[in-house]
Amino acid sequence: MSSTETTEHDSTPQPRRRLSREDRQRQLLDVAWQMIREEGTDALTLGRLAELAGVTKPVVYDHFTTRSGLLAALYQDFDARQTAIMDAALLTCEPTLDSTAGIIASSYVACVLTQGNEIPGVIAALASSPELEKIKREYEGIFLNKCQDVLQPFAGANAIKPASLRAMLGAAEALSNAAATGEITAGQAEEELFETIKAMVERTTRNI
Repeated sequence: MSSTETTEHDSTPQPRRRLSREDRQRQLLDVAWQMIREEGTDALTLGRLAELAGVTKPVVYDHFTTRSGLLAALYQDFDARQTAIMDAALLTCEPTLDSTAGIIASSYVACVLTQGNEIPGVIAALASSPELEKIKREYEGIFLNKCQDVLQPFAGANAIKPASLRAMLGAAEALSNAAATGEITAGQAEEELFETIKAMVERTTRNI
């Protein structure tokens, strides 16, 4: 084969690889996160997402159906990332309250900072309907159950109260969001959350 023939053959446009459904959803979620980061949550629509992702509207509607479905998928994506970070860190955790509380605090803050200013907007949007708020509550419950499981061994015979866990989560959200907006540093957020978690467990042991 001559060099000319080789050049002509190599320059033939190759067909684009068709993404699997899983890969396509990953692409759409990545584009959605970028869109929220650059344009804000209010700008997030299925039509705009299709435009930015370079796909047709039916493709996006097939994955998420509605804007609420997209918001739910984004929160689920955030939750999965948060769970993976914390689970991996807990594998190397020493069996002490300080180490466990430190892992929970650093993992939570790190995950929020990974999404920067995007996740507060998504969380706020989830409060826009009972259906989305229910999804958020369900994932919060899973996170709180995990925290209770790993912290309970340090609380003695007294069970960590649901109200205490909810207060811890409220502090985690507020501190992480403050770090994401630059109001405080990540280190300050982690330290304060660590102290909050530790105090919660120690208060439980005294049955206060």
